[in-house]
Amino acid sequence: MNLINLGDQNSIANQFLAEVRDISIQPDRMRFRKNLERLGEIMAYEISKTLTYQSHSIETPLTRTTAKRLNNLPVLITVLRAGLPYFQGFQNYFDQADAGFIGAYRKEGGEEIKIQLEYMATPDLKNKEVILIDPMLATGKSFIRSVKELLSNGTPHHLHIASLIASPEGVQYLRQNLAIPFTIWTFSLDEKLDTRFYIVPGLGDAGDLSFGEKL
Repeated sequence: MNLINLGDQNSIANQFLAEVRDISIQPDRMRFRKNLERLGEIMAYEISKTLTYQSHSIETPLTRTTAKRLNNLPVLITVLRAGLPYFQGFQNYFDQADAGFIGAYRKEGGEEIKIQLEYMATPDLKNKEVILIDPMLATGKSFIRSVKELLSNGTPHHLHIASLIASPEGVQYLRQNLAIPFTIWTFSLDEKLDTRFYIVPGLGDAGDLSFGEKL
Protein backbone atom coordinates (compact mmCIF):
# COMPACT_ATOMS: atom_id res chain seq x y z
CA MET A 1 0.00 0.00 0.00
CA ASN A 2 1.16 3.52 -0.80
CA LEU A 3 -0.27 6.70 0.71
CA ILE A 4 0.24 9.86 -1.34
CA ASN A 5 -0.79 13.10 0.35
CA LEU A 6 -0.88 15.80 -2.32
CA GLY A 7 -1.54 18.40 0.36
CA ASP A 8 2.11 18.12 1.41
CA GLN A 9 2.99 19.95 -1.82
CA ASN A 10 2.44 23.67 -2.34
CA SER A 11 -0.16 23.97 -5.08
CA ILE A 12 -3.48 25.65 -5.85
CA ALA A 13 -5.15 22.45 -4.64
CA ASN A 14 -4.56 23.60 -1.07
CA GLN A 15 -6.61 26.75 -1.71
CA PHE A 16 -9.47 24.78 -3.26
CA LEU A 17 -9.46 22.40 -0.29
CA ALA A 18 -9.49 25.33 2.15
CA GLU A 19 -12.53 26.75 0.36
CA VAL A 20 -14.53 23.51 0.50
CA ARG A 21 -13.85 23.31 4.24
CA ASP A 22 -14.68 26.97 5.01
CA ILE A 23 -18.18 27.33 6.48
CA SER A 24 -18.38 30.92 5.20
CA ILE A 25 -17.95 29.67 1.61
CA GLN A 26 -19.75 26.31 1.78
CA PRO A 27 -23.30 27.76 1.34
CA ASP A 28 -22.36 28.64 -2.26
CA ARG A 29 -23.21 25.22 -3.71
CA MET A 30 -21.99 26.03 -7.21
CA ARG A 31 -18.58 27.09 -5.90
CA PHE A 32 -18.43 24.01 -3.65
CA ARG A 33 -19.17 21.65 -6.55
CA LYS A 34 -16.74 23.49 -8.83
CA ASN A 35 -13.96 23.19 -6.29
CA LEU A 36 -14.61 19.46 -5.95
CA GLU A 37 -14.41 19.19 -9.73
CA ARG A 38 -11.14 21.17 -9.80
CA LEU A 39 -9.66 18.93 -7.12
CA GLY A 40 -10.73 15.90 -9.14
CA GLU A 41 -8.90 17.29 -12.16
CA ILE A 42 -5.73 17.89 -10.16
CA MET A 43 -5.78 14.40 -8.68
CA ALA A 44 -6.52 12.84 -12.08
CA TYR A 45 -3.42 14.59 -13.43
CA GLU A 46 -1.28 13.33 -10.56
CA ILE A 47 -2.53 9.76 -10.94
CA SER A 48 -1.92 9.97 -14.69
CA LYS A 49 1.81 10.27 -13.97
CA THR A 50 1.82 6.69 -12.61
CA LEU A 51 0.15 5.10 -15.65
CA THR A 52 1.94 3.51 -18.61
CA TYR A 53 2.47 5.22 -21.95
CA GLN A 54 3.71 4.27 -25.38
CA SER A 55 5.04 6.31 -28.29
CA HIS A 56 2.82 6.53 -31.34
CA SER A 57 3.36 8.07 -34.74
CA ILE A 58 1.11 11.04 -35.50
CA GLU A 59 0.88 13.53 -38.33
CA THR A 60 0.92 17.26 -37.62
CA PRO A 61 0.07 19.91 -40.25
CA LEU A 62 3.81 20.09 -41.06
CA THR A 63 5.29 16.62 -40.62
CA ARG A 64 5.11 13.27 -38.89
CA THR A 65 6.35 12.94 -35.33
CA THR A 66 5.94 10.73 -32.28
CA ALA A 67 3.86 11.39 -29.20
CA LYS A 68 3.17 9.41 -26.04
CA ARG A 69 -0.31 8.10 -25.37
CA LEU A 70 -1.82 6.07 -22.56
CA ASN A 71 -1.58 2.35 -23.14
CA ASN A 72 -4.95 1.86 -21.47
CA LEU A 73 -7.39 4.26 -19.89
CA PRO A 74 -8.27 3.66 -16.25
CA VAL A 75 -11.78 2.71 -15.21
CA LEU A 76 -13.45 5.42 -13.13
CA ILE A 77 -15.77 4.29 -10.31
CA THR A 78 -17.60 6.71 -8.03
CA VAL A 79 -19.85 6.39 -5.02
CA LEU A 80 -23.24 8.10 -5.31
CA ARG A 81 -24.14 10.84 -4.60
CA ALA A 82 -21.33 12.69 -2.85
CA GLY A 83 -18.73 11.60 -5.37
CA LEU A 84 -20.40 13.05 -8.47
CA PRO A 85 -18.80 16.55 -8.61
CA TYR A 86 -15.40 15.09 -7.68
CA PHE A 87 -15.84 12.34 -10.29
CA GLN A 88 -16.57 14.97 -12.95
CA GLY A 89 -13.04 16.30 -12.56
CA PHE A 90 -11.59 12.86 -13.30
CA GLN A 91 -13.90 12.43 -16.25
CA ASN A 92 -12.80 15.79 -17.66
CA TYR A 93 -9.27 14.41 -17.97
CA PHE A 94 -9.96 10.74 -18.72
CA ASP A 95 -12.80 11.67 -21.03
CA GLN A 96 -12.91 8.38 -22.95
CA ALA A 97 -12.64 6.14 -19.88
CA ASP A 98 -15.22 3.53 -18.94
CA ALA A 99 -17.09 4.42 -15.76
CA GLY A 100 -19.05 2.70 -13.03
CA PHE A 101 -21.27 3.73 -10.14
CA ILE A 102 -21.94 2.39 -6.66
CA GLY A 103 -24.81 3.26 -4.35
CA ALA A 104 -23.29 2.77 -0.89
CA TYR A 105 -23.93 4.69 2.29
CA ARG A 106 -23.50 4.39 6.03
CA LYS A 107 -26.49 3.61 8.20
CA GLU A 108 -26.47 6.08 11.06
CA GLY A 109 -27.19 5.16 14.67
CA GLY A 110 -25.69 2.69 17.08
CA GLU A 111 -22.11 2.20 18.19
CA GLU A 112 -20.99 0.41 15.04
CA ILE A 113 -21.00 1.69 11.47
CA LYS A 114 -23.03 -0.41 9.04
CA ILE A 115 -22.68 0.03 5.29
CA GLN A 116 -25.68 -0.36 3.01
CA LEU A 117 -24.98 -1.09 -0.66
CA GLU A 118 -28.02 -1.00 -2.94
CA TYR A 119 -26.71 -0.40 -6.46
CA MET A 120 -23.68 -1.22 -8.58
CA ALA A 121 -23.05 -0.86 -12.31
CA THR A 122 -19.50 -1.27 -13.59
CA PRO A 123 -17.66 -2.53 -16.67
CA ASP A 124 -15.21 -5.43 -16.65
CA LEU A 125 -12.41 -4.64 -14.17
CA LYS A 126 -10.08 -7.59 -14.79
CA ASN A 127 -6.44 -6.43 -14.93
CA LYS A 128 -7.53 -2.79 -15.25
CA GLU A 129 -6.23 0.31 -13.52
CA VAL A 130 -9.25 1.31 -11.44
CA ILE A 131 -9.79 4.66 -9.72
CA LEU A 132 -12.35 4.50 -6.90
CA ILE A 133 -13.54 8.07 -6.31
CA ASP A 134 -15.15 9.16 -3.03
CA PRO A 135 -14.51 12.51 -1.29
CA MET A 136 -14.24 11.12 2.26
CA LEU A 137 -12.17 8.22 3.57
CA ALA A 138 -13.55 8.06 7.11
CA THR A 139 -13.83 4.58 8.66
CA GLY A 140 -12.85 2.87 5.40
CA LYS A 141 -15.75 0.42 5.72
CA SER A 142 -17.68 1.72 2.71
CA PHE A 143 -14.54 1.39 0.59
CA ILE A 144 -14.01 -2.21 1.69
CA ARG A 145 -17.66 -3.09 1.10
CA SER A 146 -17.53 -1.43 -2.33
CA VAL A 147 -14.31 -3.22 -3.32
CA LYS A 148 -15.73 -6.60 -2.30
CA GLU A 149 -18.65 -6.02 -4.66
CA LEU A 150 -16.40 -4.67 -7.43
CA LEU A 151 -14.29 -7.83 -7.39
CA SER A 152 -17.28 -9.76 -8.71
CA ASN A 153 -16.61 -7.94 -12.01
CA GLY A 154 -12.91 -8.84 -12.09
CA THR A 155 -9.77 -8.19 -10.07
CA PRO A 156 -8.03 -4.92 -11.01
CA HIS A 157 -4.33 -4.77 -11.81
CA HIS A 158 -4.13 -1.82 -9.40
CA LEU A 159 -6.67 0.13 -7.38
CA HIS A 160 -6.29 3.87 -6.84
CA ILE A 161 -8.42 5.14 -3.95
CA ALA A 162 -9.02 8.84 -4.56
CA SER A 163 -10.25 10.80 -1.53
CA LEU A 164 -10.30 14.52 -0.81
CA ILE A 165 -9.55 13.95 2.86
CA ALA A 166 -8.75 10.83 4.85
CA SER A 167 -8.61 9.81 8.49
CA PRO A 168 -5.74 7.82 10.02
CA GLU A 169 -8.27 5.23 11.17
CA GLY A 170 -9.62 4.76 7.64
CA VAL A 171 -6.14 4.42 6.17
CA GLN A 172 -5.26 1.79 8.77
CA TYR A 173 -8.51 -0.10 8.15
CA LEU A 174 -7.77 -0.32 4.42
CA ARG A 175 -4.22 -1.41 5.12
CA GLN A 176 -5.54 -4.26 7.27
CA ASN A 177 -8.45 -5.37 5.09
CA LEU A 178 -7.60 -4.77 1.43
CA ALA A 179 -5.69 -7.64 -0.17
CA ILE A 180 -5.19 -6.32 -3.72
CA PRO A 181 -2.47 -3.83 -4.77
CA PHE A 182 -3.68 -0.30 -4.03
CA THR A 183 -2.64 3.30 -3.53
CA ILE A 184 -4.46 5.87 -1.41
CA TRP A 185 -4.45 9.38 -2.84
CA THR A 186 -5.62 12.31 -0.73
CA PHE A 187 -5.22 16.06 -0.31
CA SER A 188 -5.18 15.85 3.49
CA LEU A 189 -4.63 13.21 6.15
CA ASP A 190 -6.78 14.71 8.90
CA GLU A 191 -6.49 14.40 12.66
CA LYS A 192 -8.98 11.71 13.65
CA LEU A 193 -12.55 10.41 13.69
CA ASP A 194 -14.89 11.76 16.35
CA THR A 195 -17.39 9.70 18.35
CA ARG A 196 -19.88 9.87 15.44
CA PHE A 197 -17.20 8.59 13.04
CA TYR A 198 -16.92 11.96 11.27
CA ILE A 199 -13.52 13.18 10.10
CA VAL A 200 -12.01 16.01 12.19
CA PRO A 201 -11.47 18.75 11.07
CA GLY A 202 -13.21 17.39 7.95
CA LEU A 203 -15.64 19.41 5.88
CA GLY A 204 -19.11 18.09 6.66
CA ASP A 205 -21.34 16.06 4.35
CA ALA A 206 -20.10 16.55 0.77
CA GLY A 207 -23.35 15.23 -0.68
CA ASP A 208 -25.53 17.62 1.31
CA LEU A 209 -23.23 20.55 0.57
CA SER A 210 -23.34 19.77 -3.15
CA PHE A 211 -27.02 18.99 -3.59
CA GLY A 212 -28.94 19.88 -0.42
CA GLU A 213 -29.84 18.00 2.73
CA LYS A 214 -31.45 14.59 2.30
CA LEU A 215 -34.39 13.31 4.30
